[in-house]
Amino acid sequence: MNRKEKIKLFQDVFAPKGDEKILFLVDTPHDNIKDNKKWKDRRKMVKEWYNIFKEMGAKKGFLVNLLEYKATGMHNSAIPEEIINATYKSNLIIAITEFSASAPLLSVCTSKNTIARCASMPEAEKRMEETAFKANYKDVRKYAVAIKKRLDDAVGAEIMFSTGDKLYIDLRNRVAESDTGDCTKKGQFINFPSGEGYIAPYEAAQDEVDEYGISKTEGIWPVMYDGELVKYIITNNRIVEIIGKGKKAREMSIFFEENDTRRNVAELGIGCNQKAVIGGNPTEDEKVGLHIAYGMSTHLGGKVKSDMHDDLCYSKGCPVEATKVILINPDGTKTEIIQNAEVRYDLLE
Repeated sequence: MNRKEKIKLFQDVFAPKGDEKILFLVDTPHDNIKDNKKWKDRRKMVKEWYNIFKEMGAKKGFLVNLLEYKATGMHNSAIPEEIINATYKSNLIIAITEFSASAPLLSVCTSKNTIARCASMPEAEKRMEETAFKANYKDVRKYAVAIKKRLDDAVGAEIMFSTGDKLYIDLRNRVAESDTGDCTKKGQFINFPSGEGYIAPYEAAQDEVDEYGISKTEGIWPVMYDGELVKYIITNNRIVEIIGKGKKAREMSIFFEENDTRRNVAELGIGCNQKAVIGGNPTEDEKVGLHIAYGMSTHLGGKVKSDMHDDLCYSKGCPVEATKVILINPDGTKTEIIQNAEVRYDLLE
C-alpha cells in the first residue's frame, strides 16, 4: 500500500477526529522473551503508521502518542496497569503487538462511560498491507454481519476435519458477534485485519446447568504443531485427554495442568476477509475461514475466565483443514456454511 492508500484505510476503519487522543501500543522483548525478525519488522511498521497518523493529526487537530510495554509472553494476558490507565484517557487505541492484548482492551471498550474504541493487531505483518488490509471493508462488514446471524440462529455446529476427526460444538444460550472492521465509534472493538463472525460455545456454567444441562460440545479436536499431530478429546466443552506421544503433546499436557481453565473450548469463529491469505499467521489466517479457540471466553460472551485465549485455524491451506462446517438450526435443518474447507459466500449475500 502506498501512503495515499494507507490514509484512506485509516480514515475508513478508524475515522480519527479533531480533539481526539490516539494511542499506539507496542510490546517489546525482554529477559526470556526473545526478539525475532517479524517482531522487529512490526515495530518498524508501528512507527510508519504512527508517523502517518501524526501528519494526519497535525491537519485534523487530533493528538497521537505511542507507548511501549514489556511483552506479557502469552496471548490475552493482563497488560501493565499504567498502560491500561492510559487507554482509559484515549479515544482510539491501536495495539500492534507480538502477544495479543485483545482481552484487556475489550474490557476497556466495554467499561462504563468509556470514551475508547480499540483495534487489536497481534502479530500483524507489513506484508498484510498487500493482502488483508487491502480488503473491501464494505464487503467485510456485510459478510461478518451475515455470519453473526447464521451463528445466532444455530444451536450447534458439526465440524469434519481433514484428519477424519469430528467435533460438535454446542451453540445454545449464546449470542454471536461480528468483527466488521468498523472502529469509528466509542465502545467498538475490532481485531485488525478484520472480518469474522464468532461465538462462544455453551459451557454449562453453574448458573446455566439447571436449564440447559451439560454442554453437548464433544468429539476430537486435531491440532498440528510444527508437523506433530496432537488430538484433544473433548467432553462437556472441555479438553479431557490429549492423544499424542511427541514433545508437543507432553508440553500441552503440562500447559493444561498448570491452569484447568485453559481446557475450555472458548470460541468458534468464521472468517470472511476475501483478501486474507493463509500464511501461518493466526491474525490473518483466522480471517480466511474456520478457527476454534481454547481458554478464556468471557470477552466473547462466554462464562469462563482464564489467563489466556488461543485461536487455532482450519481454513483451506492450513496443516489441518475443516473440510465441512454444518450449522444445526433449532428445527433440525442444517446449513453447510463451509464446504471443501472454504466459506460459502453465496449464503452470505
